[in-house]
Amino acid sequence: MRVLVTGGAGFIGSNYVRKVLGGAYPGFEPDELVVLDKFTYAGNRANLAPVEQDARLRIAVGDICDPAVVKQEMPGTDVVVHFAAESHVDRSIAGSAEFVMTNVVGTQTLLQAALECDVPRFVHVSTDEVYGSIDHGSWPEDHPLAPNSPYAASKASSDLLARAFHTTHGLNVSITRCSNNYGPYQYPEKVIPLFVTNLIDGLSVPLYGDGGNIRDWLHVDDHCRGIQLVVEGGRAGEVYNIGGGTELTNRELTERLLKATGRNESAIRRVTDRKGHDRRYSVDIAKITRELGYQPQVDIETGLAETVEWYQRNRRWWEPLKNC
Repeated sequence: MRVLVTGGAGFIGSNYVRKVLGGAYPGFEPDELVVLDKFTYAGNRANLAPVEQDARLRIAVGDICDPAVVKQEMPGTDVVVHFAAESHVDRSIAGSAEFVMTNVVGTQTLLQAALECDVPRFVHVSTDEVYGSIDHGSWPEDHPLAPNSPYAASKASSDLLARAFHTTHGLNVSITRCSNNYGPYQYPEKVIPLFVTNLIDGLSVPLYGDGGNIRDWLHVDDHCRGIQLVVEGGRAGEVYNIGGGTELTNRELTERLLKATGRNESAIRRVTDRKGHDRRYSVDIAKITRELGYQPQVDIETGLAETVEWYQRNRRWWEPLKNC
């Protein structure tokens, strides 16, 4: 079996690669696993260091928007797991062109190549941000898409392309939509690694607005476990929400990180709220639970404690990223 993982040197993609090659998913043991990654600022070979000596791993440097590169890597593939994306909301607000190219054009390029190469299985990894913001309750998978940031709009577009390739061409593609991820190896522009590394270094942390924005937190191990369930058992053309089951305001999250790093509230620096900042995200995971048996296994207390400890022990990984 040959597996192609796009964006496999990024935070979530590399976790998935490490899990697959480490035998975390019994019965799913590829003869070859190809990581296709452009190695932008968020792609890091160090993320693959624990498995870089595995003979089954091959790293291909290339852009998913480049049809020639994709056509070179796609033939013979049995499963595509598509993580590659521009994903930082603030960067998309500053400029959205790269998001449209990578997330929309890149996804279309992969889908077209998968169709032409008769790839049996394609899983497109997306985000709950495509739904917009919700004041009460949780989104089911058939909730209308109402993205509010350029990033979310680009991911919603890619979701619709994936759905269209199934409906029009019969491509065996499923879509996953996750809540906010956290864990080791996350690039330190995202809130948890940014706050943790700032606090470790005695710096302040920037808290948007009133700190009342609510997110559901999902450990990256649980996310990848959910993705694998969809890879192996998800229905073609279907969407599956993957959540962590722990909703926290940004203020509550900050307080937990302050406690974990031995800092106090004097480290909080209030900053102007993000443009178009979604107030609350919450996904309904009943479908993936009912169909595939998914349940999050990493509780927030354990997950955050282990994540903070990882950043404390791995300064050599994150310090160069913050100084570049």
